[in-house]
Amino acid sequence: MHIITSRSAFEELPEDIPDGTRRMRAHRVVPGWGWGCWRQALPLAKELSLDVLNIQYQAAAYGMHPAVNVIPRPQSRPPVVTTFHDLKVPYLFPKAGPLRWWVVRMLASRSDGVIVTNREDYLRLEDEIASHKLHRIPIGSNIDPVAPADYDRDAERARWGINPGDLLLGYFGFLNESKGGEELVQTLNLLLKEGVPAHLLKIGGRAGTSDPTNVAYAERIERLITELGLAERVHRTGYLSPTQVTTALLATDICVLPYRDGVSFRRGSLLACLAHGRAIVTTRPSVPLTWIRDGENMLLVQARESSALAQAVIRLAEDSDLRDRLEAGARKLAAEFTWDRIARRTAAVFGSLVKDK
Repeated sequence: MHIITSRSAFEELPEDIPDGTRRMRAHRVVPGWGWGCWRQALPLAKELSLDVLNIQYQAAAYGMHPAVNVIPRPQSRPPVVTTFHDLKVPYLFPKAGPLRWWVVRMLASRSDGVIVTNREDYLRLEDEIASHKLHRIPIGSNIDPVAPADYDRDAERARWGINPGDLLLGYFGFLNESKGGEELVQTLNLLLKEGVPAHLLKIGGRAGTSDPTNVAYAERIERLITELGLAERVHRTGYLSPTQVTTALLATDICVLPYRDGVSFRRGSLLACLAHGRAIVTTRPSVPLTWIRDGENMLLVQARESSALAQAVIRLAEDSDLRDRLEAGARKLAAEFTWDRIARRTAAVFGSLVKDK
């Protein structure tokens, strides 16, 4: 397996990456993801005799530039499968409007296979892409839920200044406009007004690097925390290793994920919380999702309603049986998103294209 990437990406990634009995090799040959990016990628693909090219697509990962969307014609390349992690459109120019979606559609239509990670994106593309080309394969948790052998939950909580009897809310991942940062902070504020001894542990880095708007949004949330006088109640871990993420998640009582666009299986943060068996309060999905069962594997509230979030948290804090049921339900649901299962389904898509060559 080979990874073709930009010269500036994954600087910490070794050229040869162990992968079980095989090895993956990273090739940093693309100067950048602007016009001309395919001029380096395609000759290398030919040199390596690749059977399939898989584009892992998220617009911000390519600098919001549309060049990678312009896939060369089939005669000059191997089959291309595009995995859309979301359908966010790239930046073209001010007031580009519908053209931005057209560029995403072009990437999907020129691909020999399309993988989406969630039902919402599948429904959006099913009238645009031939059914034999479109596949829905979820992502899994990027954090293995295995705590160190000497893990001490009480010590981990004390590390963040959490006293016995305090309620520790958890949030994992970067914040941006779609993730409801204001609602998260306002929920904490409402709980304190109700006399609940609550704290919030924000697990992970402050803001992602792929989208510069995330930094401005994170600063806005920090100002809100200060304005509400919550500085001593909000604890930030900063970047953590995967094992440290696990120890932090397991220290929480309830994970609060107030997505403004509704809970979705495209969210890696949700998958991590499920894998760690956390009791989750989140927002109703934008489309029906049969695997999500309110009161069985998470509690659902209306998006953008901090008071509803706070009441759901209080309900969980007061009902240990419900919390136990949600934790068990989360672990059961997480079993649907194992990487072995995901890899087998993805390999089947690749294999069908190689067979058709």
